[in-house]
Amino acid sequence: MSSLPLWPLLLTLLTVEPSGAATLIRVPLRRAHLPQGILNPLRAWAQPAGPSGLGVPPNRDNPVFVPLNKLMNMQYYGEIGLGTPPQNFSVVFDTGSSNLWVPSKMCRLFSAPCWFHHRYDSKASSSFRPNGTKFTIQYGTGRLSGILSEDKLTIGGINNASVTFGEALWEPSLVFTFASFDGIFGLGFPILAVDRVPPPLDVLVEKGLLEKPVFSFYLNRDFAGADGGQLVLGGADPAHYVAPLTFLPVTVPAYWQIHMDQVKVGTGLTLCVQGCAAIFDTGTSLITGPSEEIRALHRAIGALPWLTGEHFILCSKIPTLPPVSFLLGGVWFNLTAQDYVMQISLGGFRLCLSGFQALDMPPPAGPLWIFGDVFLGAYVAVFDRGSTSSGARVGLARARVPRTEQRGGGTARAQFSD
Repeated sequence: MSSLPLWPLLLTLLTVEPSGAATLIRVPLRRAHLPQGILNPLRAWAQPAGPSGLGVPPNRDNPVFVPLNKLMNMQYYGEIGLGTPPQNFSVVFDTGSSNLWVPSKMCRLFSAPCWFHHRYDSKASSSFRPNGTKFTIQYGTGRLSGILSEDKLTIGGINNASVTFGEALWEPSLVFTFASFDGIFGLGFPILAVDRVPPPLDVLVEKGLLEKPVFSFYLNRDFAGADGGQLVLGGADPAHYVAPLTFLPVTVPAYWQIHMDQVKVGTGLTLCVQGCAAIFDTGTSLITGPSEEIRALHRAIGALPWLTGEHFILCSKIPTLPPVSFLLGGVWFNLTAQDYVMQISLGGFRLCLSGFQALDMPPPAGPLWIFGDVFLGAYVAVFDRGSTSSGARVGLARARVPRTEQRGGGTARAQFSD
């Protein structure tokens, strides 16, 4: 399953769209801010600036837009509802796992995370259906266990889908105690799902509530305000990116894994020389890679080690830092220092941290690179599960801030090229 290191939020263990227009469902994303004097988000998570809302009921084929919250540009999450009437939960929309779970009202007395988060109460829902199968999910630095249940899911105005989800009864890991989210909404492939539970996205498509198994993320990296962007179910909003989209075939349909040809740091350093594997993971905050290569990258950008694996950069050096470029599908995707340096203001003091971190994933899953929110904030990613006649793929295009942002529901048209 997924992994939760202490600095970046990391939920990964260790993915042919027809041409023409397709309607979409928008789910707005929002972000939260750290309190003054708090640096490490796992010491004290901030609360959302305000309720994100569950959206208005869409038409059958309209796109669903789910609002996302964000924490220090390192954690994005949004709101869903479970039950009738809906009980609201903040969840991380995680492409590195495939199960939906939230804390349960029946959680154990000494399961600390339960007492700091919203808890699902089956007795308060008229649409609850018992299952009772026990489940366990093991993340890298966190685990949980509980029972499976069935109830109605509300997301972006959709409210007619019965999904099987986990009621967490036991969360012994400290990482969940201080998390700003209640649970996790998996958007990975079915093969990753614990106990073969159908992922929520599959259920929405099967029930005809989504036209196709496609979704996209637009992450707002601007520190100002609480808006975190949008999760778009059913396609992508062209207002979020600069066309065209470059599509990459998924090489391993479990994680959203693709082949990367090369990485360059300025003109003086080449990494991933013979090609390597990479995955797109919305549950990871930073960009991670094999420790030897990340060390070389940090030397090239003049980053200095600090705390548990983080590296800081002199803020005054940002204008002179080299770009970091990734060759994917024959196209270079460039990150400037403004993209890959985390600039944090604490009590009037500005701290600049590297958006890269070493993470060695052992075989057979690794070695690999993980494109987390540092990359996905610069580039909109369209996740397309494909069909029986076409394989899964990920589309990438440079993100842009729409002139007129649409929030809280509505429809849009998305154009995809074959």
